Amino acid sequence: MSIPTYPRPVKEWRIGPRTLLLGRRTLLMGIVNLTPDSFSDGGQFPTTQAAIDHALRLLDEGAEILDLGAESTRPGATLDLGAEDEQQRLAPVLEGILRARPDCVLSVDTFRASTARFAVERGALIVNDVSGFTWDPAMAQTLATLSCSAVLMHTRGLPSEWKSQKRLGPTEVMPAVMDGLASILSRANEAKIAPERIVLDPGFGFGKRGEENLTLLSHFSELHALGQPLLAGLSRKGFLAPHLAPQERLPETISANTVAILAGAHILRVHDVAAARQAADLADSLLSQGVAF
Repeated sequence: MSIPTYPRPVKEWRIGPRTLLLGRRTLLMGIVNLTPDSFSDGGQFPTTQAAIDHALRLLDEGAEILDLGAESTRPGATLDLGAEDEQQRLAPVLEGILRARPDCVLSVDTFRASTARFAVERGALIVNDVSGFTWDPAMAQTLATLSCSAVLMHTRGLPSEWKSQKRLGPTEVMPAVMDGLASILSRANEAKIAPERIVLDPGFGFGKRGEENLTLLSHFSELHALGQPLLAGLSRKGFLAPHLAPQERLPETISANTVAILAGAHILRVHDVAAARQAADLADSLLSQGVAF
């Protein structure tokens, strides 16, 4: 069976006063979790300096963007941290990274409008809303008033509901994701958020169970019909190898990331930047040759 590569569209992504060119080369968004309970690396960076050092290491390994998350949205999470505590975790790390690397492109992983504003006012250029406007009704209008860009993810329900949600059949996955992302774009348009500020994320693992994620990955190229740049967040996800601990899923992550790149992903959100950079460079070379398998 031949699996064709997708000719990745080249897009300009406006992030505040800057523009990132997407599509010529896969960009890596390095994950910096500031939480004690994230599914993969919760509690590994317990001090501000440890988190800053980790972030700077990811930049040195090849990350073009850092994504700072101060509240876990793992399956089963209750999302009860509170905005003030979220911001207290976030501020010293964000400020410390920018002191060390003033030109760094920082993203804040939050579904709260107040935290999005807090982070952007302190130098973040991207808001990564994993709820796609659904967990805080103020988010769309808040983003419209800020100069940042946005990653908007498709999510079904809340983390506390994911394990008990009705499963999607193989033919239901893509319509659910496509319709959900189209609805997100419609809300962004209503709020007057310019399309050139938006990247879409189909939300692997966010309200999709087991093989539903494999269906989504195998049909990833269909998402280009929405006309926006695409981000894939596959790193260490449970569906890749349920029998392994998250930190043991690097080979499966690299394989899935490569599939996503060849299907046209512009950005990968990853824990293991150095390995992801090597694999992405090879996949980019294959794309440039128009290789099909």
